[in-house]
Amino acid sequence: MINEIAQKIRDLRKEKNLTLKDLSNETGLSISFLSQVENNSSSLAITSLKKISDALGVNINYFFEIPEVNNFLVKSEDEKPFKIEGSNSEFIRLSGEFPNRKLEAMITTIPPEQIHGSNFSHPGEEFVYVLEGTLTVVIDENEYYVKAGDSIHYPSTSNHGWINPSKQSVKILTVLTPLIF
Repeated sequence: MINEIAQKIRDLRKEKNLTLKDLSNETGLSISFLSQVENNSSSLAITSLKKISDALGVNINYFFEIPEVNNFLVKSEDEKPFKIEGSNSEFIRLSGEFPNRKLEAMITTIPPEQIHGSNFSHPGEEFVYVLEGTLTVVIDENEYYVKAGDSIHYPSTSNHGWINPSKQSVKILTVLTPLIF
């Protein structure tokens, strides 16, 4: 999958007649890092891929093969767990597929004693429901302890991050905007 992403980045950059220097100026990422990404010799965090997709004028889902979803129903046998480079967490995409949808629903499993993502903000909002385990949600330096059966809903414009403080995996249902995939 990473090979395909690297190829798509290179092809799209060339199609838009951009040099690595042009892409570096647009993303704030170094020329050498972008070269390594295009040559598949460096891993790529989702935040870096988002910067690249914005600079190339495409939605981030352009770089991912999205599972076929028929209409509104997502059958459990069609759910395919996946990982994103730079993250230890596992994701299962739950959202249906239809034009102009606004919500992204996923099951996210965070391994024991791991931080999920970095403390950052973005447009939209997030709803998190803990299915199994416990989760610490940090929002603007405030910590919220969220256990199985609890939920938390907040604007994504606040700096936020998730921590699994326990020695067991935490499994959460997340619903967020804007769309990721």
